[in-house]
Amino acid sequence: MRVSTKTALAGSAAVNVALIGALCLSGGAPNLEMAINKAPATSAIKQIGSGMATLGKKETAQGIKFAAQQQPARMAALTKAGEIAHKAGARTVEDFRNLAQQSVCALGQETGNKAMLGACNVEWYGPDRPKWLPDAFLAGVPDYLTGEYPGDYGWDALGLSADPENFASYREAELLHARWAMLGALGCIFPEILAKNYGVSFEEPVWWKAGALVLNDKNIDYLNSPNLIHASSIIAIAAAQVVLMGGAEAYRSSGSLPDGTALDNLHPGGPFNPLKLGKTDEELAELKVKEIKNGRLAMVSMLGFYIQAAATGEGPLQNLIDHRADAANENIFKYVFSTAEPVL
Repeated sequence: MRVSTKTALAGSAAVNVALIGALCLSGGAPNLEMAINKAPATSAIKQIGSGMATLGKKETAQGIKFAAQQQPARMAALTKAGEIAHKAGARTVEDFRNLAQQSVCALGQETGNKAMLGACNVEWYGPDRPKWLPDAFLAGVPDYLTGEYPGDYGWDALGLSADPENFASYREAELLHARWAMLGALGCIFPEILAKNYGVSFEEPVWWKAGALVLNDKNIDYLNSPNLIHASSIIAIAAAQVVLMGGAEAYRSSGSLPDGTALDNLHPGGPFNPLKLGKTDEELAELKVKEIKNGRLAMVSMLGFYIQAAATGEGPLQNLIDHRADAANENIFKYVFSTAEPVL
């Protein structure tokens, strides 16, 4: 039997509605209607009027019948979901797709289901997220990389995260290292910027040399002011780090505050988010992606800072200044092919 283009389109639309219905079977029609009604008021679906209908009644009926034959077990959910979607103004295939995404997002917000919450930010989550290579060049991504978590680009060449427990452990380790690297990269370069560009006087602005001051009977004054932090004892510095950093880490890893308030041990929020960033689920989902992306860059930057310090004996800003002044000679090849002794 030859199916017309319009009927095929109607069938495709009906299948998308069936997807919504299947996801909502356990919750029933009230939850589905709630999800659709919670879709953004400015969405394209709700702006579509009855005059934008492109399918006739006959083609629509044939398409629904055709879809029902393919998925008979979902016919009841399809019928109810279709009625609700029609009331929301859905007319084209793209309308139904958008409605499915927005409805699953709303259901995720209502139920707290993390898999459904991934639909709230389709740009960075889910099967349509960007991959480390364009889809045309990929034979596929591992089944366990579903796009549920931020920063998942479908790459795990060694299969390190195939085991769910390893996956969770690696995710936590990567995120914590990323946060430390972002702080470290800023701390490595900021004193050099102040010293070279703003005339701030430091005993030693180069990051890898600054820590040695206290070991040579000298003091470390933050921002060169003894009135801020005047560090003169390596024992006192270590003790302060254990108390301040260890205390915060203990609360984070335990998943609760002293008063019993529950925390997400990866994104705890609360007192760990004094600026109250990520007020909505959509904003928080986007910030999580930005955090891990910038954190990965920072980890690579820190590796570069270590190698530069060992090879040149200079700070990262001075290395950049030297390279820009004489790019032909001040570059990696000068040190790769050099036989000089390391400076560290």
